Amino acid sequence: MLWGSFASLRIILAIFLGGRLIVLIVHGKFAATIGGMKKIISTSEAPGAIGPYSQAVRSGRFLFCSGQIPLDPKSGQIVPGDIAAQTRRVLDNVAAVLKAEGLTFDHVVKTTIFLTNLGDFQTVNEIYGSYFKQDPPARSTIEVAALPKAANVEIEVIAIADEGGSTARVAYDTSG
Repeated sequence: MLWGSFASLRIILAIFLGGRLIVLIVHGKFAATIGGMKKIISTSEAPGAIGPYSQAVRSGRFLFCSGQIPLDPKSGQIVPGDIAAQTRRVLDNVAAVLKAEGLTFDHVVKTTIFLTNLGDFQTVNEIYGSYFKQDPPARSTIEVAALPKAANVEIEVIAIADEGGSTARVAYDTSG
């Protein structure tokens, strides 16, 4: 995959035209960043996966976080309390996954909220807003029939790391 940074490259094109060898040398700057494939992210500060999935996957500058439900990371049980308590636990779990890669809520570009009762939207929205204080990400909210372990809320996020935090490698022209 090529993207991002630019490196000086030299392209040499040799063609035969009418029995003559014609050599063209092109100098210029071309996109030449090669992104890493994927890195599995796991932290004990967030609940472990309860199925065949990863807490998050990093690919280049992107971090794709699996949906978090209101599980206590230590007990693995749904936290007691109302939708407000569950939403706080979910967002604290998301924060822990982000932190594992040195990221914060400021790096989040997209969220999806799943609610078993859209009537809880206002409460969830107020708590959500306290975690995304400025420049909130794009978001979808969806009402679903049920969530794992009878949770009432699940949130998944996509974050993007700063250029300096990228695991991408840059290819350089070393031919001289």
